[in-house]
Amino acid sequence: MAGLLAWRAHRGKEDPRRLPERRGLAGRARPVGPLAWMHGASVGEALSLVGLVEGMIARGFSVLVTTGTRTAAELIGTRLPPGAVHQYMPLDAPRWVGRFLEHWQPDLALVAESEIWPNVIVGLHERGIPLILVNGRMSERSFRGWERSPRTARALLSRIAVCLAQTRDDAERFVRLGAPRVNVAGNLKFDAAVPPADRQQLAYLGEMIGERPVWIAASTHAGEDATVAASHARLAARFPDLLTIVAPRHPGRGQAVAEVAAAAGLRSARRATGGRPHPGVSCYVADTVGELGLFYRLSPVAFLGGSLVERGGQNPIEPVRLDAAVLHGPHTQNFAEIYGA
Repeated sequence: MAGLLAWRAHRGKEDPRRLPERRGLAGRARPVGPLAWMHGASVGEALSLVGLVEGMIARGFSVLVTTGTRTAAELIGTRLPPGAVHQYMPLDAPRWVGRFLEHWQPDLALVAESEIWPNVIVGLHERGIPLILVNGRMSERSFRGWERSPRTARALLSRIAVCLAQTRDDAERFVRLGAPRVNVAGNLKFDAAVPPADRQQLAYLGEMIGERPVWIAASTHAGEDATVAASHARLAARFPDLLTIVAPRHPGRGQAVAEVAAAAGLRSARRATGGRPHPGVSCYVADTVGELGLFYRLSPVAFLGGSLVERGGQNPIEPVRLDAAVLHGPHTQNFAEIYGA
């Protein structure tokens, strides 16, 4: 496990300053009084919990929110209300999980979507801490994987106090794998607040873009950049002053996205390095954290990445709620129910 952390840190996937948290070593003291622990692995899951965080604080709880990715940690840190703190989730090693639970001693644990970690589940059960799976999701692919180990699946899922599934299909899969108390509660992401936008930046960039036609390729993954650049080239034949905004799913890919654009003959600028979408810029790389709300408001059309490559797509709720028309590729199985609606 220590080697895995070192490798991930070397690749920029971990925050070197906060690596002890991944080993269960707390970065701050436990708040006094009742504490609810909520976990969302990455950006979407973490943001879906914000409403629950606010609700628990209103009921007199302090809230510990954990995430597993750097991007989620950077974003959720700006969205949490007073009364909530953030830490990284420890890796699922018995010693590290035990250290984490002994320090925080939560009275209740809520885990979003499909985060089924054996040592966490066992550790909570041994300490009598109820675990609720919220926004529960079980894809057909994951179900088939768990189905190959039915005894393990039942041993773990039977320890979940309540499973609140997104859909009837999700609920049925959890029941078949051995979860004893399952209800359909819908998708929390429909209830999440729309992503914010800095008003000054919105006005500034809106004035700079002016009447140019603009679209965004949002949450793109490696393997999709060349297609986005080629699409710009085809569209530019009809819309010569077209602006394409590319917001990579992982902002650290900003330089790679700019290089692909340059190879396609497009002049690009990167937001992370101070670039702006001036009239001479064709591809504006939005390689920052927490600004999709800004760019969805600027773009009437949004292509959602992770759908041209087999990553299962990205959540279309945010751009739809901000009045952007949504385009996607063939691979949207992770959000099939939402796309269907």
